Amino acid sequence: MSSFKRLTIDDIAALAGVSRTTASMVLNGHAERYRISPATVEKVEKAAREHHFKPSQQARSLRSRRSSSIGLVVPDLTNSTHAALAQALENGCRERGYQLLMVTSDEDPERESSGIGQLAARQVDGMMVVPCSGDAARYQPWTGRLPFVFADRHIPGSGIPSTVTDAGDSVARLLSPLLADGVDELAYFGGQPELSASRERLAGYRQALKAARLEEGTDWVAERDFQRESGYRMMADWHARHGRYPRALFTASITLLEGVLSFIRERHRLREAPQYLLTFDDHPLLDCLPLPIDAIRQNSAALAEASLAQVLALLQGEALAERDLRVPASLNLRRLAV
Repeated sequence: MSSFKRLTIDDIAALAGVSRTTASMVLNGHAERYRISPATVEKVEKAAREHHFKPSQQARSLRSRRSSSIGLVVPDLTNSTHAALAQALENGCRERGYQLLMVTSDEDPERESSGIGQLAARQVDGMMVVPCSGDAARYQPWTGRLPFVFADRHIPGSGIPSTVTDAGDSVARLLSPLLADGVDELAYFGGQPELSASRERLAGYRQALKAARLEEGTDWVAERDFQRESGYRMMADWHARHGRYPRALFTASITLLEGVLSFIRERHRLREAPQYLLTFDDHPLLDCLPLPIDAIRQNSAALAEASLAQVLALLQGEALAERDLRVPASLNLRRLAV
């Protein structure tokens, strides 16, 4: 048996010297409607403040059929991009009177499904998911249960609303100048091929090669998943095959870049490396490295704002003007000259 005592509204009423009904009316914002005196309101609010008491959200949910909470499923919070998205969503929810509840999938579809179910069981009012599977059938049943949208990744043709970065365009904009200046070898390390993020970032890479009239090498493209360990493994495999680094390397996520840098540091203390390193996603720590790394900077605040707006519009029964939104990204060019 737990020794912790849960404070109830009856306790606050007793501390304030008022009835339970009066305390409930005050703490639920109905004092003015029932003409409760300012002095009584102050006594109740003072008792609640001093004891850090808030009315039961569960009880409110039963009355209103709303929980004032939004669910979020992200693959990995050690990924700085997903952490930034979660932070921006938490801020946006708080500003609108909602609590963000979050679980992680670890890029595991079964764990993701379990997490979605756990959030739904807590009666969240809407759900945002960064999907780790390309199988739309895993997600479509939820769209009839609650407002359900994709963020950062999507599944084309699924009918599920989404907000994603315009990845193909941003990758092509990052890589094209490099190739136009004569770089003739550009390797690509990517994530799961079935994910939209992987397909679109690879499409941007190939668009840049095509524009430069450069034929893709037979082993320039390697794909595994977006985990740090995969970046390390792909870099190790390339180096073992060629006995050197590629002249230029683009990683499709910052987690893959972390793995690449881990191999370079472990093997050569960063004294040897690809001549040009480029990545999707950015982080301020890249400013502190001896290797200049050009990066695509996603707009996490815009992604969060648009995703949350979609959920809240669906919650209000509004039709979405656009179901699949694209957010532009910016480039952070650290290399002084090619």
